[in-house]
Amino acid sequence: MSKQPIIAAESLCKTFPGPSRGIGRGRSQLRAVDGVTLEVMQGETLGLVGESGCGKSTLGRLLLRLQDPTSGRVYFDGQDITHLSQSALRPFRSDMQIIFQDPYSSLNPRMTVRAALSEALRVHGMVGTASEEEQRIAALVERVGLRPEHMRRYPHEFSGGQRQRIGIARALAVSPRFIVADEPVSALDVSIQAQIVNLLSDLQEELGLSYLFIAHDLHVVEHVSQRVAVMYLGRVVELATSGQIYSQPRHPYTEALLSAAPEPDPSARKRRLLLQGDVPSPLDPPSGCAFHPRCPIAEKGLCDREVPGLRTLESGHEVACHLAR
Repeated sequence: MSKQPIIAAESLCKTFPGPSRGIGRGRSQLRAVDGVTLEVMQGETLGLVGESGCGKSTLGRLLLRLQDPTSGRVYFDGQDITHLSQSALRPFRSDMQIIFQDPYSSLNPRMTVRAALSEALRVHGMVGTASEEEQRIAALVERVGLRPEHMRRYPHEFSGGQRQRIGIARALAVSPRFIVADEPVSALDVSIQAQIVNLLSDLQEELGLSYLFIAHDLHVVEHVSQRVAVMYLGRVVELATSGQIYSQPRHPYTEALLSAAPEPDPSARKRRLLLQGDVPSPLDPPSGCAFHPRCPIAEKGLCDREVPGLRTLESGHEVACHLAR
């Protein structure tokens, strides 16, 4: 695996306007992504995990410039694309694609599979003749495990797993190098999840793709990712190899996530780390470390005052915690 990053975020932030604070007091700000710095290497799958609402999907869209960051930088192949206009971004669009969580809502119900794939090819000027277009569409359909007759059907005529295969084919149509897979299997049955995950892994090996794999199922992330980033309330709190994260987590939040994951072996015993309270609102985050109100090892006067940045431990983990060792 190459050590060159295909895409990188530097101190990336995204805020959204919240509800009004009252007459003359302005609007509150919801900080969905709060100073995230990370890289996805060429040919790598970086898993991104965390509770719902922590900013995972927003971060994926910021990397693709589907949303504009409030501050920070995004680099693709070493080039700063943060403030490029939509026309200047056009050459990068075919290199960066997304697979959505719900394939049904992301597919046009009035378009056949063939029409959806044809649109992607034509918009990006990927084919020259009708014959070339037909051959390319047929190859895409076959590559994702669908049959030739499926090209004439509409999204409502397919199962959830088949629709996700169509979404993958649409992403592959323009020969991307980097794909954000935004919870691509969370809406599917467990048996179908394995098929889609294996398909994505095969495509990565065959085409040299790089993935940001967003999920809340820790077992799926462990299976597909070389490295894993853990998010909490808009920040990356731990980043390490998949083996390190799952065998020796260093951040208390990562420990809690792993302890809450279902264990397929009924005879297995593991210590459950229960967190107190609820996830704070991003409209009114706690002072200092955002995790400190729920943290079992937090120290008053330190964790509630100073915001920890990512630092590298001797083990190689990058951890945003004052007390991690």
